[in-house]
Amino acid sequence: MAMYESSIKSLPLVSRGKVRDMYAVDDDKLLIVATDRISAFDVVLDDPIPNKGMVLTSLTEFWLEKLGGIMPNHATGILPEEVVAADEIDQVAGRAMVVKKLKPVLVEAVVRGYIIGSGWKDYQENGAICGIHLPKGLDLASELNEPIFTPAAKAEPGKHDENIGFDYMAKLVGDDIAEDIREASIDLYKAASQIAKLKGLIIADTKFEFGLDEQGTLHLMDEVLTPDSSRFWPADQYKEGTNPPSFDKQFVRDWLESQDWDKKPPAPRLPKDVIEKTSQKYKEVLDRFTGKNPYL
Repeated sequence: MAMYESSIKSLPLVSRGKVRDMYAVDDDKLLIVATDRISAFDVVLDDPIPNKGMVLTSLTEFWLEKLGGIMPNHATGILPEEVVAADEIDQVAGRAMVVKKLKPVLVEAVVRGYIIGSGWKDYQENGAICGIHLPKGLDLASELNEPIFTPAAKAEPGKHDENIGFDYMAKLVGDDIAEDIREASIDLYKAASQIAKLKGLIIADTKFEFGLDEQGTLHLMDEVLTPDSSRFWPADQYKEGTNPPSFDKQFVRDWLESQDWDKKPPAPRLPKDVIEKTSQKYKEVLDRFTGKNPYL
C-alpha cells in the first residue's frame, strides 16, 4: 500500500511539503515523514509511487553515514518509532527520521558533473550555466572537467525554482555562507561520485539543502542524494551525446512531457505501468547503493 499522506495525531503538524510531512517533536527536533507522493515540474501528482518514501529515507540515511566526516548533518539517531503513539508506528517505520530543527538556507545547492537537463538548454543558448562559461563543443551528457556549483532560488509553492548566479546567491544569504555552501556541496558531490563509481553508477547532478543551528553552524539537511534530488545513470549505459537512462523520476517527467499538459495543476493521472516502472527504478537504485529491500 502506498502512503499519500501521513496522519500523525500525537505530534503537532508543522507543514506538508511536496513529498514530506513535518511534525514537531519538541523545541529543537522535528519528525520528517517521507510519503509516497511524487512531484514533477513542481506539481504534486495525484498518484503516489509505492514504497518511494522508504527508498528516499533509506538512501538519505546511507549518505548521511557515508558523508558524515565532511560536515555536520541533521540526524539525531533517535528512532521515529519512539516519538509517536503506538498505533502510529506503522506510519513512520522505515520512512521517517527524527532530525535537528535548523534554520533552512533558502537556496537549492545544485552541483553538476555532467551537462544535462536545464543546464544543457542554458549551454545551448549562451554557452554558460548560471553565469559559469563552459568550453565550446560540449555535447549532451558531456562530463565536465570539474563539477560546477549552480544554485537555484527556492520558489513559492506552485512556482518553479529559478537558476541564479553565485553572486546573486551571496546577496541572498551572505558571502561567508554562500562560500561555505559552495565548497561543501562540491566536496559532498565528489565524495559521493567516488562511492557511486564503485557501484557502477554515475551521479550526473544533484541538489543539497543546508540549514544553520543556533550557533550558526552549517548542517546538511533534508534529503541527500536520492532519486528525487539527483540524476543517477548506469555507467555501463552512459554514452556522450545521448540522454542516458535514469534511476530517478525522469521516467515520470518524460511520460508527462508526452501528454497534452500545460504543467499546471491538476496533472494527468499516471498509468499503472508508469507507476510500477517508477517504483522499480527507485528500488533498483537503492539496491545498487545499499543492498536493502524496502519492500520487505
